[in-house]
Amino acid sequence: MAWRRLSRLNLFRATSSSSINYLFSSTSPEVTRLSSLSASLSPQFPKLTGFSGYSRRWYSSNPGYAEAVTGGELVEVPLAQTGEGIAECELLKWFVQEGDEVQEFERLCEVQSDKATIEITSRFKGKIHQINFTPGDIVKVGETLLKILTDGHESNSLDRTSPVNTGTIDTDGENQSEMPSVSGGVLATPAVRSLAKQYGLDINQIRGTGKEGRVLKEDVLNYAISKGLICTPDTDKVETFNEGSESRSSFVSTSAYQDTTIPLRGFHRAMVKSMTLAARVPHFHYLEEINFSALVELKEAFKKENKDQSIKHTFLPFLIKSLSTALTKFPLLNSSLSEETNEVILKGCHNIGVAMATDYGLVVPNIKMVQSLSILEITKELSRLHELATHNKLNTEDVTGGTITLSNIGSIGGKFGSPLLNLPEVGIIALGRIQKLPRFDENGNIYPASVTNVTIGADHRVVDGATVARFCNEWKNLIEKPQLFLLHMR
Repeated sequence: MAWRRLSRLNLFRATSSSSINYLFSSTSPEVTRLSSLSASLSPQFPKLTGFSGYSRRWYSSNPGYAEAVTGGELVEVPLAQTGEGIAECELLKWFVQEGDEVQEFERLCEVQSDKATIEITSRFKGKIHQINFTPGDIVKVGETLLKILTDGHESNSLDRTSPVNTGTIDTDGENQSEMPSVSGGVLATPAVRSLAKQYGLDINQIRGTGKEGRVLKEDVLNYAISKGLICTPDTDKVETFNEGSESRSSFVSTSAYQDTTIPLRGFHRAMVKSMTLAARVPHFHYLEEINFSALVELKEAFKKENKDQSIKHTFLPFLIKSLSTALTKFPLLNSSLSEETNEVILKGCHNIGVAMATDYGLVVPNIKMVQSLSILEITKELSRLHELATHNKLNTEDVTGGTITLSNIGSIGGKFGSPLLNLPEVGIIALGRIQKLPRFDENGNIYPASVTNVTIGADHRVVDGATVARFCNEWKNLIEKPQLFLLHMR
């Protein structure tokens, strides 16, 4: 069976052999609707009449398939562009299964890019006809996630395991991984076929346990185990050693000494890219000690007067707000460098990012327009971002547009660190843990002080050491003397 992708390009190619009258009308940037098609195509194309639908469809010249979708359309749902510069996403989970009825705007799946976790919803009403990927697969933008049979029509007459109905897919040079690969009577996704190839297995010899005999990842792994290519974690051997009159048993796990490959996905991949870029930028670090004693007393006062149990007062909101005040005097620390134009861009908003370590990797959401927020508003926004980050629900807006980053390594236990830049930002700050240490007052008397180390990393192409030192002194003064901070409040 010969498949052809009906697209604007193919129609123009066909005009050399036949006359085509058609009308295109745009319904969205990604989709072009073909409203009418008359006359006949060249001999290699079947005659199509009364056709309407989107250009991203697969059609067959096989009559049985045409009858299977009479009155309905088999609609492909591709992975759309989820953000600027995003070329691929990891499929986290499906909310639907093959055969399920779906409504418009109903959730289909959840994917994760380098920047955020996104839910894909349906633009059509119909039945899930075919799912092309499994959780854990990497899906490129434009690849078909699944197919929906609209208007509730089934396509049971289509035998996907029949060699007649599963010929070569002609995409005119486009990415062929958009369709599930069917060869030799075996149905499997490209990711599963790649896994089988990785172990040197013939996928045609693997018995599929999925719907309609589809070969799943588990089928490939189980087959590899049966061939001795993989050792199961519970394959333990008991060895007995005789030493004179004594004997001892040692449990040796065959899997305990095997290498484990962990793919870089989601936020972890984003961190690798960001840190690789940061290593190419000349930067330096400035270390200072700040006395938090006054701030500790202020925090305790906030906690005593707190009547809202949903609000948890910490040092971070005050540090973020005072940092914004210091940035007002030193805007160069709240800027970015445009290498293309060789210009420094001073950011109008203080979008302060806060590094958060989660089970899904390091993520840096940012609080927008801190200069216009109160400390209480910052506390609530910080709590919201932390909740979303914990459940891997941050959206693109939350993690983009940051102007400077604050990393509280002290919450884990570190005294100080040397943070790398979160480009294109010019500055990043690492806070160590608060320690109770002896210090001298102005009269030479020893007193206990709550001190912490602050490390500022800066892009040396934009700022110098003197600028960072003055900026840090301004911020330090606001932290050590909160009463002075009131003078700058609006």
